[in-house]
Amino acid sequence: MTKCKTLIVAVAAACAAGVTSVAAAQGYGAPPAATSAAKADIVDTAVSAGQFNTLAKALTVAGLVPTLKGPGPFTVFAPTDAAFAKIPADQLNALLADKAALTKVLTYHVVPGKAVAADVKSGPLKTVEGQALNVDVSSMGVTVNGAKVIKTDVMATNGVIHVIDTVLMPK
Repeated sequence: MTKCKTLIVAVAAACAAGVTSVAAAQGYGAPPAATSAAKADIVDTAVSAGQFNTLAKALTVAGLVPTLKGPGPFTVFAPTDAAFAKIPADQLNALLADKAALTKVLTYHVVPGKAVAADVKSGPLKTVEGQALNVDVSSMGVTVNGAKVIKTDVMATNGVIHVIDTVLMPK
């Protein structure tokens, strides 16, 4: 009976404080934020975010938009505009002018299937391009081939996007 009374008091205190879980009220941290239901495919989700303009342009040039608007599911490690800005302009322009090389780079960012953050473990992750990415999960966060994952689980109707701070280059 004492445990039940303690639980009821904790729930009441949590509700009064506007906390969404007893665990959070007892100092165990807030629960994961609820992810809203995906309403758009990977391409439209990325475009609407406003930080993937270079990626959207590259996908168009490479002819990959129809694929990433397809049924999937896909997991995309999406570099931001700032990530593309790290590439010298002449090299980026050369990449955008070479459809085969661009396709190889872009498909290196795509993994078949839907891998949400909770499912990701350290180790290799095979890409659509064919080579594997090296995923490192540690107390410092998640990196993919050294690129820092800065946002996870951006849900789309045909998969998930994980935002990265560097463009990944296949060997």
